[in-house]
Amino acid sequence: MKVDNKVHHSAEQWEALAKNPDHGPVCMINLFKFKAKAEYPDGRDSQLTGIEAYQIYSNKTREMVEEAGGKILHTSLIEGLVVGEVEELWDVAAIVEYPSIEVFMRMVDSDEWKENTIHKEAGLEGQLNIFSKIPQT
Repeated sequence: MKVDNKVHHSAEQWEALAKNPDHGPVCMINLFKFKAKAEYPDGRDSQLTGIEAYQIYSNKTREMVEEAGGKILHTSLIEGLVVGEVEELWDVAAIVEYPSIEVFMRMVDSDEWKENTIHKEAGLEGQLNIFSKIPQT
């Protein structure tokens, strides 16, 4: 299995997500790897660590998630592996629930979210964002 951390989704990934049937809640499972020092794309001088820059993004994003009817289900530091191997561990895991795919995509496509991503880009080395659904019974 090849693992390739990214900061943003690709056009192909976004298109595939949009084609999913929009039935009920979805969860995004996030694995984050932070830069040691924040590096802003606009070149601004910053004394922030990567996680501190990401926290600015995260605080605003939390508000947006809650306004959209979503919720942060879990956030924790990653301590180690019990099964499997990777070259390098991620730093943090988080699970966020959204009412639907449409709600998630609308939030990520919003100007407000896009303006806030400068802090995400400054702080993240990369991430995996895994889309999951609660099975319908």
